Amino acid sequence: MRKTTVSQFLEWVDSFLNFEKLPQKNMFWLDTMEFLCSRFDNPQNAAKCFHVAGSKGKGSVCAMISSILTSQGLKTGVYSSPHIEDFRERIRLNNDFFDEEIYAKAADELYSKFNLIKKELPQDRAVTWFELVTVYAFLCFRQAKVNESVFEVGLGGRLDATNVVQPQISVINTIELEHTEFLGDTIEKVAAEKAGIIKEGIPVLSAIQIPSVRKVFKEKAEEKHTEIFFADELLQDLKYCWNTENKTMNVKINSKIFSRPLNFDLHMTGSFQAYNAFLAAAAVKLTHENISEDVIEKGLSNVSLPARFEIVKNPVNSECSIIIDGAHTVKSIGLTLDTLSSLFPECKADLVFACAADKDVNHIAKQFSGIFENVQLTKPGSKKSADVNKMIQAFKESEINFTYSDDYEKIISDAIKLSGKEKHNLLITGSFYLASEVKKILKTLIK
Repeated sequence: MRKTTVSQFLEWVDSFLNFEKLPQKNMFWLDTMEFLCSRFDNPQNAAKCFHVAGSKGKGSVCAMISSILTSQGLKTGVYSSPHIEDFRERIRLNNDFFDEEIYAKAADELYSKFNLIKKELPQDRAVTWFELVTVYAFLCFRQAKVNESVFEVGLGGRLDATNVVQPQISVINTIELEHTEFLGDTIEKVAAEKAGIIKEGIPVLSAIQIPSVRKVFKEKAEEKHTEIFFADELLQDLKYCWNTENKTMNVKINSKIFSRPLNFDLHMTGSFQAYNAFLAAAAVKLTHENISEDVIEKGLSNVSLPARFEIVKNPVNSECSIIIDGAHTVKSIGLTLDTLSSLFPECKADLVFACAADKDVNHIAKQFSGIFENVQLTKPGSKKSADVNKMIQAFKESEINFTYSDDYEKIISDAIKLSGKEKHNLLITGSFYLASEVKKILKTLIK
């Protein structure tokens, strides 16, 4: 029997249109996914699942939900994007990879059956990379016989490829004005797209939202005859404090849905991660009343995720830290800077920044003013389109001195060496794709 390796699968699937690399309008619909799932005997329904959307923090919430379920002894699959170093990060068993046999069997199933049905695709429409990878995730989870699965929405919600699942609960994190070319030019339009994951009779849990977004979600929940919970209605008290020695954060949460207050140390630092932890814990408790507070605390204490304020030692000077963070919205960049000043209050820092073309770089750049000793700008790797001229202009208008080069490898390498030499910390942020390049370069420098 044929056994397709992950690398062989990627070589095949990379021949299809990849929206992540080449964004295009009018490339979203659900009938293709519904068709594919029906032909594969609906693998998306093989296990109970959670569906998580939002403008930021959804990957963190997925990891936290999975970690709690795993601590309960449940075999949990996670589907999230993008990956930082290894494609299998997108389709994983909690924080680990599946056995190679699982990936191989799922790839064989997808490849062989797709070749038989590809001529039947709705409206002769070309299937996309993300659609095939999403089906592949469904097949991997079915092959692995997971007990539960957690799906992160790729973009928006209403027409996202993951929106064929029937979850136990739909979770929507904080909404910001983002991807306006595809989701709409007002925060209410963006919210309406995110609200597309709200389904008939399936409960919804939302993060704290501004009034206009809250209104959109409440109206959609009423239309779908389902109950919606807002975090601020459930949360009675949330406190956190920093441990600057071990770079963790102690979190205390009190909510009427827990039998007692939660108290745990979180390795994913930042005030926003404390709120993400509450959202994840609440989603689990609302669907699994039998999971104890002890298990929830254990799961949250164990969770980790790359490029979420990830702190590593500078290979040039181990007394200095490199912080790798995929923040790419105005609010998330602001929160990253708050975390930086809280965990490293007395330390000078340098910056490497790059972002995708669709980011609000004009407002992002202003937040960096007056904070960093050395600022270096570049592209977010070779896989993501960038508007370099717009970024450079934004930093000039913010009166920030900087160095720019298209050679992102050299920029990253030089910045690591310079910050180590000058005994500065180094923040590298703006894109998960940039974070991926940093990881590769750090490996060569450590050698």
